[in-house]
Amino acid sequence: MFKNIIKGLKAYADGFSLIGKLKLWQFFLVPMAISFLIAGLVGLAAYGLSDNLANLISKLWIWEWGKEGFYTVAEWISGLSIILIGFILYKHLVMALSAPFMSPVSERIEKHFYPHARHHVKHRDTTNMQQLWRGLRINLRNIAYEFAITIPLLLLSFIPVVGFVFTVIAFIVQAYYAGFGNIDYTLERHFTYRDSVNFVKRHRGIAIGIGIVFMGMLFIPIIGVILVLPFSVTAASRVTLEQMITEENLELPDTHKPQINAQ
Repeated sequence: MFKNIIKGLKAYADGFSLIGKLKLWQFFLVPMAISFLIAGLVGLAAYGLSDNLANLISKLWIWEWGKEGFYTVAEWISGLSIILIGFILYKHLVMALSAPFMSPVSERIEKHFYPHARHHVKHRDTTNMQQLWRGLRINLRNIAYEFAITIPLLLLSFIPVVGFVFTVIAFIVQAYYAGFGNIDYTLERHFTYRDSVNFVKRHRGIAIGIGIVFMGMLFIPIIGVILVLPFSVTAASRVTLEQMITEENLELPDTHKPQINAQ
């Protein structure tokens, strides 16, 4: 697991140069706009709804003494809850809606690194609508699982002293599902829905490694939201293809192996 996490993290190396070399920026314009727009909507929702939720939570405190202090705590919890829910919805909405634009990116990376892999690895031809539906299906599945796992972990994170451990676990869960969505841009071209889920389960470490950087970039104001998808998709496509080639036991010529500086 740890080895695969490192593999996922290392996949980001030379990502910027690879995007420039393969002229991929044109494919990222619409997804970057989608990412920026949804992030803005989440921020506005968190700002506008936090007071309303805090007022609702504060009604649970029926005593006069300590009411002001409880409201302060309720306001903090409501803001955190809205941001968390928005954060989960944000990343899955962006990944789902960007599917038709990200699949060509993954395919270009495949043709660059493994030009003959198409003839050796099973391949599925899909339309833009099929890619969009696949992205929605995968990400709706992941949202359900992520909420079911993350919310209990966050409640446990309020336990003094040991709560930090549950916070870290919650972050890892978030990273896993973020990596899952990025990896599927490559898998949808080769695997069915069920086979893709099984592939990611076998390589959870890679998904976590991809997701850790994805999550980390979102903490960078403005620029992180804009650039997170280009770098994450490029890294995920690269490492996923390498793993697929390994699983198929293909011995491709050296000229077909990943070489960033190859002409």
